Amino acid sequence: MKYIRNLSTLGMSGVALILAAGVSGCGQKQQEEQAQPKGAFVIIEETAPGKYKIKDEFPADETRIVLKELDGTERVLTKEEMDKLVKEEAAKIDNGTSPLTQPNPQVSEGMGLGSVLLSSIAGAMIGSWIGNKLFGNPNYQNNRKAGYKSPSTYQRSKNSFNKPRKSTTKRSGFFDNNKKSSSSRKGGFFAGFGG
Repeated sequence: MKYIRNLSTLGMSGVALILAAGVSGCGQKQQEEQAQPKGAFVIIEETAPGKYKIKDEFPADETRIVLKELDGTERVLTKEEMDKLVKEEAAKIDNGTSPLTQPNPQVSEGMGLGSVLLSSIAGAMIGSWIGNKLFGNPNYQNNRKAGYKSPSTYQRSKNSFNKPRKSTTKRSGFFDNNKKSSSSRKGGFFAGFGG
């Protein structure tokens, strides 16, 4: 009888330990899946007077836009500048003059700074409130690619934002012996952009 009582106590402790480890593991998996990009680091290059293209773009903890001008100078856009550019471009979208929403815009040399900014992932983060005006527009899906310096630049950016990012939180738990999560996020960050 004494052994049965000890065994049942141990059994309940073991079950509690397994449950706690399972809950801990689920929480960590959820944290990993939520470790999506919080921002984007974007390098925008002036390609002709008043015309710009995205030279490079990748996930970052905060959004930063570096502008390389024709004369070789570089500067980081302030939040106020970014917000102003997005608002100005939103007005152009509303009145139909933005190259992002026109059927066949002449954008081979580049676009205005506001248009290029909204072509980027950073623009979608900063100007998320105008997303519905853009994401449902088939012209936007085609024209935003023209905001990148080359098709390979666009593809590299797309791939880097669709890669699952690992959380920086330290893993610990009963079953965590360096096992990698087999789950992956379908669609990724770029899913909303239609490719």
